[in-house]
Amino acid sequence: MKKAIVLLSGGIDSATTAAYAISKNFEIYCLSFNYSQRHKIELECARKVALALNAKEHKIIELNLRSIGGSALTADIDVPKNRNVDKATSEIPITYVPARNLIFLSIAGAWAEVLGACDIFIGVTAVDFSGYPDCRPEFINSFEQTLNLGTKQGVENEQKFKIQTPLINLSKREIIELGTELGVDYSLTISCYDPDSQSKSCGKCDSCQIRHQAFLDAHIPDPTKYVKS
Repeated sequence: MKKAIVLLSGGIDSATTAAYAISKNFEIYCLSFNYSQRHKIELECARKVALALNAKEHKIIELNLRSIGGSALTADIDVPKNRNVDKATSEIPITYVPARNLIFLSIAGAWAEVLGACDIFIGVTAVDFSGYPDCRPEFINSFEQTLNLGTKQGVENEQKFKIQTPLINLSKREIIELGTELGVDYSLTISCYDPDSQSKSCGKCDSCQIRHQAFLDAHIPDPTKYVKS
């Protein structure tokens, strides 16, 4: 089996991407990051997903992006709540973490080079992408070229790095439908940016609203544990 790095956050998109990679006969090596994010519970979810999918290895890298800040996820800035979902996907919100996917993909490329893996899977989508610039096809295509220009494997080997984005043109509803077909257990995942002390989702942040609406649109029961309001 071919080896692949899968960026695994513990959310819907990354869990579906990991299952998709397995369906294409890849042996997956999952990579998560403790970057001092507000919603660290996602790391426990990532562990559960990696275990459920029988990942060959699951590595968690320690980064302190809180020392940079600039985001509601890494600084003492309130997470926006009860916003209009359409507005939430049409502008870059304060939950954007500066250069996060740029940093994550760089580290994924380093591990892939050590493992001799050419494929890196990331669950970005250009449809319901919350306005994040590092989820666009333009960024992915550019970074893939950069990775192949800046690594020994990219320069010396015939097999070049390929950043796989199987969800790039799918809506959140379509992602949930695909994951359900692939047997993903979404009760293991979390999307909330501001969960409570019992790891229940707030139900009010952009990510919670997009997630819940997607389950409704897909006519699939939402297994998320929300805070009662």
